[in-house]
Amino acid sequence: MSTLPAARDVIPFREAVKAWFAISLQTFGGPAGQIAVMQRTLVDEKRWIGQQRFVHALNYCMLLPGPEAQQLAVYTGWLLNGTRGGIVAGTLFVLPGMLALLALAAIYVAFGTTTAVAALFTGLAPAVLAIVAQAVVRVGRRALARPALVALAVAAFVALSAFAVPFPVVIVAAGLVGWGLGRFAPLAVRGVTRPGHSDQPPPLVPDDALHVQRSSGARTVRVLVLGLAVWLVPLAVAVLFLGRGSTIVQEGVFFSGTALVTFGGAYAVLAYVAQRAVEDFHWLAPGEMVRGLALAETTPGPLIMVVQFVAFLGAYRDPGGLNPWVAAVVGALLTTWVTFVPSFLFIFLGAPYVERLRGHRGLSAVLGGITAAVVGVIANLALYFALHTIFARTTSAGWGGVDLELPQLESVRPVAVVITALATVMIFGLKWSVLRTLGLCAVLGLVAGLVGLPVG
Repeated sequence: MSTLPAARDVIPFREAVKAWFAISLQTFGGPAGQIAVMQRTLVDEKRWIGQQRFVHALNYCMLLPGPEAQQLAVYTGWLLNGTRGGIVAGTLFVLPGMLALLALAAIYVAFGTTTAVAALFTGLAPAVLAIVAQAVVRVGRRALARPALVALAVAAFVALSAFAVPFPVVIVAAGLVGWGLGRFAPLAVRGVTRPGHSDQPPPLVPDDALHVQRSSGARTVRVLVLGLAVWLVPLAVAVLFLGRGSTIVQEGVFFSGTALVTFGGAYAVLAYVAQRAVEDFHWLAPGEMVRGLALAETTPGPLIMVVQFVAFLGAYRDPGGLNPWVAAVVGALLTTWVTFVPSFLFIFLGAPYVERLRGHRGLSAVLGGITAAVVGVIANLALYFALHTIFARTTSAGWGGVDLELPQLESVRPVAVVITALATVMIFGLKWSVLRTLGLCAVLGLVAGLVGLPVG
């Protein structure tokens, strides 16, 4: 197996920056769409990295908490141009969506109570529901290759929806079960692998090459200390100037913790974020979480960027001694910072060792268990969104250890039901793209509002 020198750019740095900027403007449609864009650009068209090398990098990123698509960008950027390549790739991957969602959040706060905006979100929320349902199907097809994995997904769904088990507990338990199955019943968690194609020109970073920096304890300590400082110093500054009771600081602390448990992408953790942000912190209303995700779906970049919308609303409504708009922007930017900086740390810290993960059965089994549970987590998110999109009011019901959220049937929203059905046909029947579906559903919501149908 050959080794590529880490000190040399595999491609000219300026050319890499242009490529990553172009990729950043196409990253719509969630992790699947974002990974597909990188696959098409880096593997199929430019031939900068081999197919199996790309898949191996993706598998490593899926082991980590945080947005795997952005981490994959950091990892491949590091492969091609070292540390500066990883920083540029990961930053550009996030920047367009961050700026766009910041503007959309401001528009929502300024005009969100108008009939036109309410009608717009009446159309967007059902589309998001159909998109999340599609995510359940897509991830399920990939992850649930064995009956034991199906059982894990069902168990995760029931634990979250019926017993209110905390999301981090579900993920840790799934990883432990996956490890146990891999050790004592390996066939139960073994997935299906697809051979790569060899009928194309060889890539610049071939499948059998190791493009790594020399790993050492000193380097690991340096990266860890510097990474933790870059991640947490802005939060410490906020504590110093605003106090620990500030909403902005609470958001920074909460989303710093969330960044460490976001296994499986945005859909997997949003139910947990929604529960805490809505029920515990009261930063926003249940329906607004769906609206925030709708906005995040219409912008490029990771869907976990919706946390910026959550922080914007929370800080605006409880600004402390700051101007509400200043508080909203500071809260949104701090939340974005503490959410995405750990991804750089995880990659730069683990990249020199990642080749040791090739073929490691124990880690593959843990990943299989977590990915299976993620299907159940996303299904729970779909249920949460359905309740708050189709019904105006819900009620809690519990007995023993069971804790259910049930709809009040008389509060059904007919317009939302119809648009949800149409969005489902667009996504599953007509195979429309996310943006096309969101666009038409938004138009349908606006039309419903113009003709006087109830859209609140």
